[in-house]
Amino acid sequence: MTFIILLSALILDWLFGEPKRLHPLVGFGTLASHVEARLNHNTHAACHQFMLGLLALLICIVPFAIISWIISQMAIWGSLFSVVVLTLCLGHRSLFDHARPIFQTMQKGDIEQAKMLTSRIVSRDKDHIEPNKATIESVLENGNDAVFGTLFWFVIAGAAGAVTYRLVNTLDAMWGYRTPRFFYFGKAAARLDDVLNFVPARLTAFSYALLGNRQQAFRCWRQQAPLWDSPNAGPVMASGAGALDIQLGGPACYHGKWHQRPVLGTANPAHSNDIQRALQLVLRSVLLWLLVIGLITGILHA
Repeated sequence: MTFIILLSALILDWLFGEPKRLHPLVGFGTLASHVEARLNHNTHAACHQFMLGLLALLICIVPFAIISWIISQMAIWGSLFSVVVLTLCLGHRSLFDHARPIFQTMQKGDIEQAKMLTSRIVSRDKDHIEPNKATIESVLENGNDAVFGTLFWFVIAGAAGAVTYRLVNTLDAMWGYRTPRFFYFGKAAARLDDVLNFVPARLTAFSYALLGNRQQAFRCWRQQAPLWDSPNAGPVMASGAGALDIQLGGPACYHGKWHQRPVLGTANPAHSNDIQRALQLVLRSVLLWLLVIGLITGILHA
């Protein structure tokens, strides 16, 4: 049944993509903003700020996790609910929906339009964005966050696992900044996101390596990933860059400030065709995961 639910959700996500209106994660983001505004006054000691952030995390996550677990256990509606929840948690189709227009615009030579489209999916200054590189980085990293991490936690803990993972991931994206307002308040969300992503990120990196330039991918993962500031994005992006035989990382401008990020991958610059190659790498990895999960569930239920 786990495999059937996974396959059904991936097909539905691919056919329909994200809801154009009333997406549950958008509603959750609104709720999280209200909770943060009530609890995060940035006037307390560091320990107090951390505890308030932890309380906000629990308020936002626990009720939805419990409700998801209860409904998923129902004999009649449990499986259908799990399919719907997993479909809403997945973002495989959205990777294509966001990246393909950038690829098509770059193919036409309209770099300014490509920069504008890219700025919608990455939090960098539009004037300094390299569309090819930034889009590929987003595809590879969000392949883990929006697809493989969700699949992993669904297999481990069902609908409640997928919901918890995606909501924590959303809170990390909202609160996990090293700014005065969020440095301590968002630390609980950021650390929990790191914990939940530890295994999926490495399985994602392993998948990218297997389905691309294996030798380069494993070398980049081993040598370059430890230099990246994120313990989970590092392996994913380093392995993906090596698998695609291109260069990612390097300096990037965020909100007017340049960040000297490590260089990942090889010396080959990223071209617009590499956006398509990155999307195909994620797609092949999804098929690989389906095959492996199908084999494992088949053996366990034999």
